[in-house]
Amino acid sequence: MFLALLLQASPGASTLGTANPVSIGMFFLFVAVTLYITYWAAKKTKTGSEFYAAGRSISGFQNGLALAGDYMSAASFLGIAGMVATKGYDGLIYSIGFLVGWPLIMFLIAEPLRNLGKYTFADVVAFRLRQRPIRIVSSVGSLMTIAFYLIAQMVGAGGLIKTLFGLEYELAVLVVGCVMTLYVLFGGMIATTWVQIIKAVLLLSGATVLVLLSLAKFGFSPGNLLESVSTNYGQEMLAPGGYISNPFDALSLGLALMLGTAGLPHILMRFYTVPDAKAARKSVFVATGFIGYFYLLTFLIGFSAMALVGKPAIESLDKGGNMAALLLAEQTGGTAFLGFIAAVAFATILAVVAGLTLSGASSISHDLYVHVFKNGVSDEKGEIKVAKRATIALGILSILLGLVFKGQNVAFMVGLAFSIAASANFPALLMSIIWKRFTTKGAVWSIATGALLSLVLIVLSPTIMVDIMGYEEAIFPLKNPALVSMSGAFLMGILVSLLQPEHEAAAKFESEKLRTYLGVGAE
Repeated sequence: MFLALLLQASPGASTLGTANPVSIGMFFLFVAVTLYITYWAAKKTKTGSEFYAAGRSISGFQNGLALAGDYMSAASFLGIAGMVATKGYDGLIYSIGFLVGWPLIMFLIAEPLRNLGKYTFADVVAFRLRQRPIRIVSSVGSLMTIAFYLIAQMVGAGGLIKTLFGLEYELAVLVVGCVMTLYVLFGGMIATTWVQIIKAVLLLSGATVLVLLSLAKFGFSPGNLLESVSTNYGQEMLAPGGYISNPFDALSLGLALMLGTAGLPHILMRFYTVPDAKAARKSVFVATGFIGYFYLLTFLIGFSAMALVGKPAIESLDKGGNMAALLLAEQTGGTAFLGFIAAVAFATILAVVAGLTLSGASSISHDLYVHVFKNGVSDEKGEIKVAKRATIALGILSILLGLVFKGQNVAFMVGLAFSIAASANFPALLMSIIWKRFTTKGAVWSIATGALLSLVLIVLSPTIMVDIMGYEEAIFPLKNPALVSMSGAFLMGILVSLLQPEHEAAAKFESEKLRTYLGVGAE
């Protein structure tokens, strides 16, 4: 019945950029429901385990849905659909890159992470290595990743609400920062988990209905849809090479998206919320299914927008095509459906920013405060107090970053966040789990090299030098540095570990392996 009504809707002229009562109402309904969840969660959040890891009480299925909610950002929903709508087939490299990292996490990372760690991924890297240097450099890598991700999300939130609701950019950034801080500050991981679950259900439902409404125009045949695209825009839209023609660029971007997923602090932190390694594996399996389904939908949404809305109309509103999914929602379902999709897109940003903030607060309180300043000894109340102060500080920082970067093209920051995660976090995490001869100095040099190379090379790349600074040529030829920076991180970690062996770390490897695969002593 709902689908039939939407099919009959007449969208008329686009209302994007003006206040939409439906979207505003739905957004505040989402905020009200999730704040009530935060109030409920606050009563259950008393200990460190409950604040950081929801008391390890989340089931595998629930955590899988929350992982999907944490991972499916507005950049994924709006950005990938827009890229497919304007660039065609090559937009799929983002969908595939974001997706294929998950089987890697399931087979290599999930079980060891859950068995070896407590609250952060640095717990795993530092398990048999010297604590202080590892915690310091891991925190730097984590906080760099989180900061660049936060900038992209906050600037995206401001631009999105300005376009969708007709409200001021500054107000949007303030609302996101304040509400997200409340989620984390009072509800901790319990509230953040349920916010992500609700957001995932809404996003998957909205995207499914949008695809059904779009395919209805083509007799529910994807073949007819692609034939329409080919007829109107040429066969090249369905062939690779239209957007990314350099194979090294494609490889570097693919590596960043795939392996960066296995190094994102807010994603890795979710594996501590389940009771055991079996539930951790199940949560990745469930998340992979939901995320795979979602990226299949973004592919269909992108091509549907190209066929039904048209590239000129999409690009006239936003050159990057980020409004393609919303224009398609209005075209197929009218203003009411546009309001629902807009509210879901904005709720998506809230949930992702909450996850980022919690992982940043955990890194500051658990890694730096406890293991660096307190030498591994701290009372739980003191640690939670520091975590909550860090949450407020990160909330304020996210608002300031959103205001400072207003109007800037921040697309590169998502790529940089994934590049740092793939280069600084993933190599050290993987080598600490599987390589007996990995040392403290090797880990420090690996993380520092990956983070520094990512940062320097992105500045010297066409993404910054050509697209933003206006130079004709860039010093570094690749748009994403992961191919070089991640290789450098692995190489440096291996060389330093071989040149300066650490016998104590090697001696602890067998006991680490026992805990990794059997869970003996896991928290």
